[in-house]
Amino acid sequence: MSLRPRTLAPVLTMLVSLSADATDRFTDVEITVTPMGGAMHMLSGQGGNIGVSAGEDGILIIDDQYEPLAEKIAQSLSKLGSDSPKFIINTHYHGDHTGSNSWFHTHKGSTIMAHENVRVRLLSDDNVVDAALPKVTYQDGINIYFNDETLKIIHFPKGHTDGDSVVWIKEPNILHTGDLFFNGLFPYIDLKSGGSVAGYIDSVKTLLEKIDESTKIIPGHGPQASKSDYENFLSMIENTKAFVEKHKAEGKSVDDIVAMGLDKKWKSWHWEFITEEKWIRTLY
Repeated sequence: MSLRPRTLAPVLTMLVSLSADATDRFTDVEITVTPMGGAMHMLSGQGGNIGVSAGEDGILIIDDQYEPLAEKIAQSLSKLGSDSPKFIINTHYHGDHTGSNSWFHTHKGSTIMAHENVRVRLLSDDNVVDAALPKVTYQDGINIYFNDETLKIIHFPKGHTDGDSVVWIKEPNILHTGDLFFNGLFPYIDLKSGGSVAGYIDSVKTLLEKIDESTKIIPGHGPQASKSDYENFLSMIENTKAFVEKHKAEGKSVDDIVAMGLDKKWKSWHWEFITEEKWIRTLY
């Protein structure tokens, strides 16, 4: 049955309203730039933190947040030398890290790179256009020599998702973890996309063994971090996991544990997307 014009009008009004709300969400977002050392910078706005290599070879970025922020990101990049990244590395497939892929590829000619599972998962989404897909993929990792620095891209399976990559920039000793680190926040572990709590912990432990006290870390979310911040993050995960497992073994349901709540020292880790309840349910 077709919609009559009188019936269709409210529907169109609602859709326009929803679109306006989505746009308004990003209107007041500001992109801040933090120098990290060497050719590297961190851009923060809304969504995953962006790593930027800026120098004589041009611009390379790690992740690119949401598409409505693409022009603001480009403006910030222009202050670092160019608004046209030669390369974009996606640390995983989530939209707050890949949302501007299409805009940068279409308008700036950027080449997108990611683990092959990122391309597979983006391909499975009917809303993702071809321009947003990685054009270069890898399995275990790849090295990029750019702006006189070595960027080692390493794949970690079964952590946040099944397509996670971290980027270690050797010379200035900087690590971009993607969403294998939420600094001061309960992490999102995408259990439906190949992520696992055990795999996430293993990934963090492996990365902690690779870095030292002088390593500067660009986390997926949260402020710039150090090794001690990453160690605190791991401690939170292991402690809350042990708490949930203890009560689960005693026969308590997940709802029982949610009602109990975690120790009050973890209250500050709660945030709008991963609340204490959601974190308990993930661990359970």
